[in-house]
Amino acid sequence: MELKVYNINGSETGRTITLDDSIFAIEPNEHAIYLDCKQYMADNRQGTHKAKERSENAHSTRKLKRQKGTGGARSGDLKSPVFVGGGRIFGPKPRDYRFKLNIKTKRLARRSALSTKVADSAMTVVENFSFEAPKTKKMIEVLNNLKLADKKSLVVVENQNNFVFLSARNIPTVKVVTVCELNTYDIVNASNIVVSEGSINEINRVLATK
Repeated sequence: MELKVYNINGSETGRTITLDDSIFAIEPNEHAIYLDCKQYMADNRQGTHKAKERSENAHSTRKLKRQKGTGGARSGDLKSPVFVGGGRIFGPKPRDYRFKLNIKTKRLARRSALSTKVADSAMTVVENFSFEAPKTKKMIEVLNNLKLADKKSLVVVENQNNFVFLSARNIPTVKVVTVCELNTYDIVNASNIVVSEGSINEINRVLATK
């Protein structure tokens, strides 16, 4: 499969780049995509939620009324969950939500997500991002040239590029990642992927079938 290569002015360079069919043209595995996105979101959960239980409330332990003869239900102290201000029954506790996912499944998920974007014509290959200084205005201009200004975009570069990162930092619909940081959730969450030409070989290396 081949895609046209554009420059940052939005013009065709007259060249095409050949994509590896084993990465960009496979039959998408929806379950692998689901598992990888689920793991990504679980890894980002803080897990610091906490509610006080009966033994942790600062109330008197005095028994409120006698056990029998009142005609009502038995009750203990104010810490009882049936009273306002009492402890919570089975309340949340701090926990780690992370879980393990096989690396082969993660690679399959990323290949499936990329293949879906290519099939939907939602991937744009750009020759390079030659920014001389970090300018948000410059990044907006590039997106306008590529007709992606109103779309949620994921920009993939081969190496850490602070000029590109800083130029996109204040644009809420744009996220810049390196190939090593590329994950299934970001691919699925973006409406369009803008990939630098130099990062294609790096993607092939990272996601090669092993």
